[in-house]
Parts: sequence; C-alpha cells; structure tokens
Amino acid sequence: MKILFITGNKDKLSEAVAIMPEIEGCEIYLPEIQELDTKKIIELKLHEAIKQRPGIDLIVEDQSLVIDGINGLPGPFIKWFLKSLDVDGLYKMALKMGNQSAEAKTVIGYCSSVGEINFFEAIVKGKIVSPRGNIGWGWDPIFQPDGYKMTFAEMTMEQKKQLSMRGIALEKLKEYLASR
Repeated sequence: MKILFITGNKDKLSEAVAIMPEIEGCEIYLPEIQELDTKKIIELKLHEAIKQRPGIDLIVEDQSLVIDGINGLPGPFIKWFLKSLDVDGLYKMALKMGNQSAEAKTVIGYCSSVGEINFFEAIVKGKIVSPRGNIGWGWDPIFQPDGYKMTFAEMTMEQKKQLSMRGIALEKLKEYLASR
C-alpha cells in the first residue's frame, strides 16, 4: 500500500520512510489556516490534499511547541514566533513569564483512500532553557526534554531519534494500519 506524505521537508520524509518504507514524499501546496487546534489545521490540509490526490492514502504532519508560561503559545504558530523572535527571544519570553514548562507535540493526520481521517499524536514534555547546541533546527536549542540535561540541539541525531515526537506518532500510525 502506497501512502503519500505531503511535505517538502526531506528530513521529515527520511524519518518517516525509515519507520514506514511504503511512504512516499509528495510536495504540493496546501493552505494552512491560522488556528490553535492542530487537528483542525491538519484536517483542512488533508481535505485540500484529497482534491489534488484523490483515492490515495495521505498523511500530513504538524508540530507544535506549547509553553505553559505563555498560555500554550506558540503552539502551531512556532514557525512565526521563531521568525519574529528567534530562539533567544522565545526563551526570554518564557523566562519572563515565570513558567518554562513546555511540550513538544507532533500530530499526524492520516486519510485513507476512501476519505476516513484519523489522528496520531505524540508529546514530549520538557522545559524551555537558554539556547544550547547546534544540531538539528528550529527550536531544538531551547527545548530540554524532561529527564535529560541536554537540549535537542545538544543530542546526537541517534539520541534525538529515540525521543522523536514524529517517530512516536508514526509508530502509532503503523500499528493502526497493521491492525486493520
């Protein structure tokens, strides 16, 4: 069974293919609504993807960084917060608000060839810290998972893979598909 992963990010695609070899990448433009509910964002993307690739199993993924001290923001707006504030500014904002607890979250939306949509979510709890490390991308330098003394950006790719929210969500999808 072929599954199209709608993404232009080759790193996301390679992680997905390592877990589920039947996944193929497909880069198509999908509009993204501005919404705090990640599932609503993904559902709209899947409906748009169906219009462009009907009758094929599809997946769409979205990541969020939820910081308790700023009432759950940036959430799915993380890309825009980073563009505006960079990781240092985001760290300073969390620090000023007095609560640096955070969750890194991935939600994968899967749409079967007949249009049935399911969601697979994975969360890694942690905290926002002063930027450290240079491995990875995005907010990795400021996210320190609970139980670790390193940020994602200080971990080797192999260490980070063990905690990957995307990997955990993909494993849930894999189990779901195997049980059908």
